Amino acid sequence: APFHHCRSRKRAMVRALPTSRDRYLLLAFLIIPAIVGVSIAQPLHPNYQDLNETAATRGLEEEQEFNHEVHCSRERSRAAREIIEKYLTPFVERERYEIPRNCRLHPDSDLFGDQEKHKVQLDVNEWQCGYCKKSFLSEEFLDKHFDNRHYNLLDFSEGKCLANLCGALHCDHFVRSKSPKTKCNPAAAARNRHLCEVAF
Repeated sequence: APFHHCRSRKRAMVRALPTSRDRYLLLAFLIIPAIVGVSIAQPLHPNYQDLNETAATRGLEEEQEFNHEVHCSRERSRAAREIIEKYLTPFVERERYEIPRNCRLHPDSDLFGDQEKHKVQLDVNEWQCGYCKKSFLSEEFLDKHFDNRHYNLLDFSEGKCLANLCGALHCDHFVRSKSPKTKCNPAAAARNRHLCEVAF
């Protein structure tokens, strides 16, 4: 019968059940440490290294405490935003069109739009958060700060992620086209030309 194997396993499991004595020992093992306030997983001696953690470490842990997972790529959303602002927005303004608010290309459909407006670049290596005025060495660190500290300001309404439009907007091609071109090295060019002349 197809269920014969299942019945055999069931009988084996019944035989493997603990006796009353075993259950009492297991119960005592779990309850007694809780009564006396001792954790089984932790040593009885205090960890003095944890007690002597630095203020910098505490600050880092506080920053990471608010680290939430966002299922929307900030980088690809930035690329989509740049494409819209560079190619679509001028055309819309010139033709005096009005994008409906329920359109996914509307500025209100940008999940990170408000945070982008609160980025302040004070210098080449100094960025400031417009919400709390905290400074950072790069835009990347500022983005992480937004994810950790100002996550609650994001509107996760459906269709708010511009990165979802990257397929239609060709974000990958746009990003590759922005990559800095390698400048010609005159010395290397002369050397390569000499090698070609010698070879032929």
